Amino acid sequence: MRMYDIILKKRSNLPLTDEELRFLISGYVNGDIPDYQVSALLMTIVFNGMNARELGTLTMAMAQSGHMVDLSNIDGITVDKHSTGGVGDKTTLIIGPLVAACGGKVAKMSGRGLGHTGGTIDKMESIPNLQVSLDQEAFMNQVNRIGLAVIGQSEGLAPADKKLYALRDVTGTVDSIPLIASSVMSKKLASGAQAILLDVKVGSGAFMKTIDDARALAKAMVDIGTENGRSVKAVLTDMDRPLGHAIGNALEIREVIDTLKGHGPEDLTHECLIMAAHMLVLSQICDYETALSRVQEALNSGAALERLRMMIDAQGGDSRVLDDESLLAIGKFTYDVTAPQDGYIIHMNTEQCGIASVMLGAGRIVKDGPIDYSAGIIMHKKTGDTVRAGESIATLYASDESLLANAGETYLEAITFGETAPIVVDTILDMVE
Repeated sequence: MRMYDIILKKRSNLPLTDEELRFLISGYVNGDIPDYQVSALLMTIVFNGMNARELGTLTMAMAQSGHMVDLSNIDGITVDKHSTGGVGDKTTLIIGPLVAACGGKVAKMSGRGLGHTGGTIDKMESIPNLQVSLDQEAFMNQVNRIGLAVIGQSEGLAPADKKLYALRDVTGTVDSIPLIASSVMSKKLASGAQAILLDVKVGSGAFMKTIDDARALAKAMVDIGTENGRSVKAVLTDMDRPLGHAIGNALEIREVIDTLKGHGPEDLTHECLIMAAHMLVLSQICDYETALSRVQEALNSGAALERLRMMIDAQGGDSRVLDDESLLAIGKFTYDVTAPQDGYIIHMNTEQCGIASVMLGAGRIVKDGPIDYSAGIIMHKKTGDTVRAGESIATLYASDESLLANAGETYLEAITFGETAPIVVDTILDMVE
C-alpha cells in the first residue's frame, strides 16, 4: 500500500477503503508518512469530501491512535455533550447537574478557551481550589456516586487529531466539514461515552456562520457516531448573539448559579432545559415530554443546584460560592458601554463581543497563555432590546484599568443600532438525528 496511490485515488473522487484510511493514520502518527503527502490528501478531501463510511473509519482510526477511555464500570448509559464553541456558553455546568439530578450519568471531558470562545475548564477553575484533573478510577467513581464529573481532556486523547490539526492550520484545510467533523468526533469517541449530544452553534460568534453549513456539520458528526455504534443527536443553536448576560469566567459561574437557582436569563435557561431533556432521552431514561418535565422539576426543586454543589465538593472546590458569590473574584475596575442613540439593538457581532472580553484578559490570545478569571462583561441589553441614548448596554470588568477603554470601543463596534425592532429567533434552531 502506497500513500501516493491513495492520494491519486481520492483525487479521482473514489472512496478510500477502511484499510487505506487506517494505513494513513497509523503511518502519519508513526512518522512513516511525511507531512507533504498528508497535506496533498487533506486538500483532495477539502474538494471531494468523504462518504459516511469513510468518515466513520477515519474518525475511529484517529480516536484509536491514542488512549481510549473505558467507562464500562459506570452503571447505566454514559452521556456527554459537546459544543462547537460560542460566547457566553456556560451550558455544560447547568445541563450536567440537571441531567444528573434526573438519574443520568454525565461523564464529560471539556476543553479550554482559545480566541473569542470560552472554555468550560477555565470557567470551572475560577471556583477556588476546584480540581479539573482526576485519574480514571476517581472520575468513574464520581460519576457512579453523583452522576456527574467534568474534567479536562487527557493529553493522550486522539494524538492523530492534534497532529492533523496542526497541519491543517498551515495548509488551508481547516475549513472542511469532513475534517472538522472527524476532529471533533475523534475526541468524543476516545472519551468513551455511549451517548453524545452535539450543540452546533450558528451565527456571527460561531465557526459555522450559516444554518446550512451548521446542518451539514451536524449531519456529518451524527453519521460518524452512528457508524461507530454511538447514540448521537445534534441541536443547532443560535450564536448570533451571546448566550445569557455574562461573558468571562467567574462572571459566567455566577450566572450558572443564578440559573440553577431559577432566576437565570430566559434564553440560557430555555436552551439548557431542552438540551438536558434530549440527553435524558439519549440515556434511554424516558421519552422527551417526560424528560422536559423532569428537568424543569430538577431546576424548580433545587435538586440540580445540589448536584453542582456535590460536584464542586467532590473535585475539591469551595462550594460556598453557591451561597456567597463574593467568593468568585470579579475585576475591581469597571467601564460602562453606553448607547449612542435611541432605538433598538438590531444585531450583535458575537465574535467581536468575545474579542472584547479577551481584550479585558478573560480569554487567551495564544494557547496556554495567561487568563484573568475575574475579567469579563455583563450585558444589560441584547438583540431586540430597546435602548436610550446614554444608557448603559454593558458593564466591563478588568483587573487592569488601562484595558477598559479599548475593549469598550471594540464592544460598541460589535453592536448595530436601528429604529425598527428586529425579529429575534429562538435559541434552538433545528435538530439533526
